[in-house]
Amino acid sequence: MSDYLKSMPDREGFFGNYGGAMLPPPLEPHFAEIRAAYDKLSKSGDFLHELRYIRKHFQGRPTPISYLKNLSELAGGAQIYAKREDLNHTGAHKLNHCMAEGLLAKFMGKTKLIAETGAGQHGVALATAAAYFGLECEIHMGEVDMAKEAPNVTRMKLLGATVVPVGEGAKTLKEAVDSAFGSYIAQADTALFGIGSVVGPHPFPMMVRDFQKVVGLESREQFMEMTGELPDIVAACVGGGSNAMGLFSGFIDDEGVALYGVEPMGTSSKLGDHAATLTYGVDGAIHGFATKVLLDENGEPAPVNTLASGLDYPGVGPEHAHLQSTGRVTYTSADDKESLNAFYELSRREGIIPALESAHALAFALREAKNHPGKSILINLSGRGDKDIDFVTETYGFGE
Repeated sequence: MSDYLKSMPDREGFFGNYGGAMLPPPLEPHFAEIRAAYDKLSKSGDFLHELRYIRKHFQGRPTPISYLKNLSELAGGAQIYAKREDLNHTGAHKLNHCMAEGLLAKFMGKTKLIAETGAGQHGVALATAAAYFGLECEIHMGEVDMAKEAPNVTRMKLLGATVVPVGEGAKTLKEAVDSAFGSYIAQADTALFGIGSVVGPHPFPMMVRDFQKVVGLESREQFMEMTGELPDIVAACVGGGSNAMGLFSGFIDDEGVALYGVEPMGTSSKLGDHAATLTYGVDGAIHGFATKVLLDENGEPAPVNTLASGLDYPGVGPEHAHLQSTGRVTYTSADDKESLNAFYELSRREGIIPALESAHALAFALREAKNHPGKSILINLSGRGDKDIDFVTETYGFGE
């Protein structure tokens, strides 16, 4: 493990000033149980052996890196590569931590998995893990996201999960998290909350990063094998930030590799029109941890907007807030228009239909390539766009 990953977070779950666990008293013993189980199992040969078996023989890891020759020629300048997490079973990076959370639940003697989902990829992945391990599964999803991501709702139900529609507030990811936490409190003796990103109270930001770091470790080795050197720029989209932390983990100690997180700028920089938490947020707390938060005039989490349901969260993983404060990662943004354009371009020019979330990282690469001739850019293609094609074509057409 890298020097950075060994030192962060501290024992209380803080990444510098961000993180921790602000829990209602009834949940404190349950999160202590999870921390103790993870401390033990993360060093257990049996646990790690089974997880490696699952990754190779069920998930289909390692996923490859693809050189995007046609897009590189279109953009001009830097050469663009993509880590193909869209080829991971269930179509996104989410299964990397969901199978591990399912395995953790099994070792802890739990019988049920509970979670929230935005774009539905986490929900599908957790439902897949529940089916694999013979566990019950309950997924909370905002009604707006259910309408946008109908194929993933169908998948979750086919996999045996109970999908709970959330109709409060903006009916998107924040409300789904609120609803799932409320349900979990009543079932914590028998259920594990499978948090879907590097967010939430400690130990989840650390655990999910650790389970996702396989993406970065594979990428580092594969890129060296392909090109004989490390990439100059590594970029990933950031909502909660799990796919980005997974990719960044492979390069975090390489000072010569520039790391970029790409937030959703939505339709404008006006509060309520975007979900760019690190760009416009302030220090605060949400869902039991300290981080950057988008707040309204009343000091409450602000409404957010992005065409990518998996990025519509008014907070961000605490490790990202820390990495921004240290300057190790630069956080920028891509708006709906350029991300949609990237979605169409990758589909037409490379034969790969990306998730709208991943299209934000691709939009960054297309925009930045011309400024870095002779350099290389590696993005995380964190998911495939099967879930988005109905929404995109019905709303925006076929990009002609």
